Amino acid sequence: MDKPILDIKNLVVEYRTDDGVVQALNGLDLTIMPGETHGLVGETGAGKTTAGLGVLRLIASPPGVVVDGTIILDGKDVQQTTEKDMESMRGYDVSMIFQDPMTSLNPVMTVQDQIAEVYELHENISHDKAIELTHAMLELVGIPAERGNEFPHQFSGGMKQRVVIAIALAGNPKLLIADEPTTALDVTIQAQVLDMMKQLKKEYNMAMLMITHDLGIVADICDRVSVIYAGRIVEQGSLEDIFDRTRHPYTEGLFNSLPNLTDRQQKLKPIKGLMPDPSNLPSGCTFHPRCNYVMDICSKENPPRVYRGESHYAECHLYNEENIMKGGVIERD
Repeated sequence: MDKPILDIKNLVVEYRTDDGVVQALNGLDLTIMPGETHGLVGETGAGKTTAGLGVLRLIASPPGVVVDGTIILDGKDVQQTTEKDMESMRGYDVSMIFQDPMTSLNPVMTVQDQIAEVYELHENISHDKAIELTHAMLELVGIPAERGNEFPHQFSGGMKQRVVIAIALAGNPKLLIADEPTTALDVTIQAQVLDMMKQLKKEYNMAMLMITHDLGIVADICDRVSVIYAGRIVEQGSLEDIFDRTRHPYTEGLFNSLPNLTDRQQKLKPIKGLMPDPSNLPSGCTFHPRCNYVMDICSKENPPRVYRGESHYAECHLYNEENIMKGGVIERD
């Protein structure tokens, strides 16, 4: 059986500021197999980007501190790796597409020089050879090679995102982390970029961590899904498990808050309340103040991880043996 390309166990990350301690990740577990596209879904502030930065060991310190847990990337312990080795791993073992292409590119360098820099660092080749490879990469992501001499401000938002993707792919990474890669793009360009990413993923045979809050993107591109809330995975399973056999009340709330295209008269059912303050998380289950199924135990004890299949689990008190006997399960049409 293949070994995971990424294996995160019990990752705890805090941001220690003058205003208090922000608990960004609270025991996050995440495993990605080679060639798999894994969706990490949750609201803003849930800890998605912190998880991605942790894999590349780019969490700013201070104020960020990795308190506990392990991150194994292609068999290497990220936390124990020297900074020099991490520099080699970034772009080669793992690359990241950041949220905003407008701020991810150097405004005073041509786009071809920014892509060529990756080849020069990782392939130890001449600048002329790197430019040759860069032109091929630009064509691969749908940008004419002759535009390589232009600067980022001369490109549209969608074209800038293609440049960022080209930079991420130049090192032929084994794992690509895409952090909200289509947030700044209009719907038509989003679809084009996602289609391109799916094709490139197959061509490069790489694994992908898709960080997003958009369930439509997850349905379109992902094999497995992890739902994150307040820095912890509350439900994880295959795409079919999460979409067709929803278990956690938070996951149910995410689906209920989507518009129903077949019934335009149906009102949205938003999740009540707001994400908890990460510097002052609720006791017990962190979702209990917003949950429609809350019980007394929810505010007192952390919920157990209960498997509803070989690889589908939810962390929820509804699924302990006593409540299952009482019929305490969620069934969603």
